[in-house]
Amino acid sequence: MLQEKITELSAEIDAFHTDNAQELEQFRIKFLGTKGIIKDIFDEFKAVSPEEKRTLGKVLNQFKQLAESKYQSLQDAAAPELEEKNADLDLTLPGEGFEIGTRHPLAIVRREIVEIFNKLGFVVAEGPEIEDDWHNFSALNFPEEHPARDMQDTFFIKKDAEHGDIALRTHTSSVQVRMMENGQPPFRAIMPGRVYRNEAISARAHCFFHQVEGLYVDEQVSFADLKQTLFYFVQELYGEGTKVRFRPSYFPFTEPSAEMDISCTICKGAGCQLCKYSGWVEILGCGMVDPNVLENCGIDSKKYSGFAFGMGIERIANLKFEIKDLRLFSENDVRFLKQFKSALI
Repeated sequence: MLQEKITELSAEIDAFHTDNAQELEQFRIKFLGTKGIIKDIFDEFKAVSPEEKRTLGKVLNQFKQLAESKYQSLQDAAAPELEEKNADLDLTLPGEGFEIGTRHPLAIVRREIVEIFNKLGFVVAEGPEIEDDWHNFSALNFPEEHPARDMQDTFFIKKDAEHGDIALRTHTSSVQVRMMENGQPPFRAIMPGRVYRNEAISARAHCFFHQVEGLYVDEQVSFADLKQTLFYFVQELYGEGTKVRFRPSYFPFTEPSAEMDISCTICKGAGCQLCKYSGWVEILGCGMVDPNVLENCGIDSKKYSGFAFGMGIERIANLKFEIKDLRLFSENDVRFLKQFKSALI
């Protein structure tokens, strides 16, 4: 059966003739390609009995050599014609360039944030995007009736008998919990990553976005340490002269808590649409780690203290590049992305 097939195909190879480069390439692919006829026949040959292999092996090798010699002879015959076509080409002309790619604006800003905090000794920590109730809510001091636990605010996946609700993480604070559970102070780390909130998509909000959270836990850490760390960060990111202010706020996992504003980078504090004519733009939330959170993670809150902060990378990028619509970051419009080539320099 296989012998007859090889005989028929050999006759087809003998009869084939062309001076067309495209047809010759199709012949090569059909017979000599990685998914070609000869490859298939060699696969069939593996199932042949040992007695038949002695005879068919020689025939099969001759068949392969026939196809290769046919292809080579037709290719050699076409070579002079190709040389004649290429004779008019000016090989001294420069080649056609290719377009240089670029990083995503959020990746550019993320890298810059990481580099600034690296100078202060902060390392990068990461964790899973699918989290259980303990790491996402309970360990961080969220009360049972907190709105974040509602379906309107969080993407819940399932309820697990052992771990409670399983959800897409709503913040990268869950990474802080995992770090404190699995180690001992001092901790000095930032946690960049994607987070998810059940929000309507608009120019100012999205159902997923990116955060960078920070944590510093050690003996005698104070709110003054927090303020100086964030002041340094703002001066490095937006330039010297950028003003900073802290406003009292509330977060379940920090006490005392604050929101930090900077003077608007677009109007320089004079007032514009972005800052709602106040001259200030909020960029992050922060505070001293609540003692309950430290105790939940097995850390002695009487010996250790710490601060934490969190910011949205999209908000930072908005101010840095003056982008007014959050949806542009996830639409992958090449016209939009091309604008950030200069940001790589």
